[in-house]
Amino acid sequence: MSNIIGLINYGIAGNIHSIKKAIEKAGGVVKIVNNENELNSIDKIVIPGVGSFKDAINELRKDGLLEPLKKAIHTKPTLGICLGMQILATLGFEYGKTQGLDAIKAEVKPMLVDAKVPHMGFNTIDVVKSNLLLNGLENEEFYFMHSYEVINYTEIASLSDYAGHTFVSSVQKENIYGVQFHPEKSRDAGLKLFKNFIEL
Repeated sequence: MSNIIGLINYGIAGNIHSIKKAIEKAGGVVKIVNNENELNSIDKIVIPGVGSFKDAINELRKDGLLEPLKKAIHTKPTLGICLGMQILATLGFEYGKTQGLDAIKAEVKPMLVDAKVPHMGFNTIDVVKSNLLLNGLENEEFYFMHSYEVINYTEIASLSDYAGHTFVSSVQKENIYGVQFHPEKSRDAGLKLFKNFIEL
């Protein structure tokens, strides 16, 4: 059985090469996906992301990937990273209101916290719903860098705390996973997470 992980390349991802290297280091085979045909030839999907919700959706639309990706994420194991997790939501409120991929019933809003934003640096995750992606990572620290957060009540896989503010640090719904942190910058814990994803 093939196990090709497709890394969605949509112009603004920014961290695509460090994610590719990390997945390969974890033992995965990576194919960069630039169009719909390439999307059809992979087994799993990773949606990277650095930047704004609105720009991400506009880039996917411009590349002809928006509608195909909306369908594909329901049939293939999918991992959204940082902004990639955020655009899995129904709606984003960064630079106006933007429709997301609507894979997870959630909204993406600014972090309202009495501390410096963006929330940057290593932080722990508290796993509230165990799943195969987070298996063995219950007490690990991951690297975060974000100013917006996913507001969701039904698909929460883990929570984290920043300056007394609890936010959703990962989600899971069936074959769809999202992490607010950057596994590719999270050392051994990040590699273990990618290994878990490869083995799904």
